Amino acid sequence: QVQLVESGGGLVQAGGSLILSCAASGRTVSRYAMAWFRQAPGKEREFVAAISWSGASTSYADSVKGRFTISRDNAKNTVYLQMNSLKAEDTANYYCAADLNVQFRQILAMTHDEYDYWGQGTQVTVSS
Repeated sequence: QVQLVESGGGLVQAGGSLILSCAASGRTVSRYAMAWFRQAPGKEREFVAAISWSGASTSYADSVKGRFTISRDNAKNTVYLQMNSLKAEDTANYYCAADLNVQFRQILAMTHDEYDYWGQGTQVTVSS
């Protein structure tokens, strides 16, 4: 079992930045891919970014490419999402997810059913 706890959400003006953190406990996630998803009210949960176990491979949704950066610190069992140039349409609850099905996965999954552990989410609100 692993517990994921997100932090760093809040209210920010359009054009601003935030850094989200996802701290894992109960089990090391250093061998596994991790991802961020988001869900806005009335919308489906959507993929934002994913990172391989080593951090060498990353994947992003087209809507955030060039603005968001996913990274990880395996020594801290933590994954980050740096969000720059935020837009009103980035407003959502952001969830951290872990894919503990396969160790050292190189091809990153971008659908939520591939991830088996989820955090509670952290709210990001961007005012225009």
